[in-house]
Amino acid sequence: CSRGGVVDELALSEALKEGVVVIRSHGVGKEIYDILEGNGVEIVDATCPFVKKIHNIVAEQSAAGRQVIIVGDANHPEVQGIRGWGDDKTKVIDSYEEFEKLAISTEVQLCLVAQTTFNYNKFQELVEKFSRTSYDINVLNTICNATQERQVEAKKVASQVDVMLVIGGKHSSN
Repeated sequence: CSRGGVVDELALSEALKEGVVVIRSHGVGKEIYDILEGNGVEIVDATCPFVKKIHNIVAEQSAAGRQVIIVGDANHPEVQGIRGWGDDKTKVIDSYEEFEKLAISTEVQLCLVAQTTFNYNKFQELVEKFSRTSYDINVLNTICNATQERQVEAKKVASQVDVMLVIGGKHSSN
């Protein structure tokens, strides 16, 4: 990568023996940091502070014995990075139905976190459903305030105009 490039694969991280790696705002799992540091590669960590906070929460809650449930898009780089701070029991869901399919015993202590850009209203609906169960669960709203404000503002503007043009990724919550 002497000319620069994007490292997407674990194998590529393992192969890097020199240079500088910039970790983007979505962050990466702990294993990637460990590999790069072990190889002596310089790391410039541009992980969003809100995402970094979730990494710490997931690591702490997993170490404390709670099973972490991440609410978000399992294919999103941010969620993949967050999951990389948990353990083998860490799961990703985007609906209560997906949670039910996991068939987790009510004896298991849970921690619920969210992808920073997850839809706030959808997260609240999930939290309400969890509150009606007998799970011992820590619910931590880790949705970025700026994202939530943009979502609320976009809904407000859309109700006041005939046409609204949104420029951005089709599947982005930003």
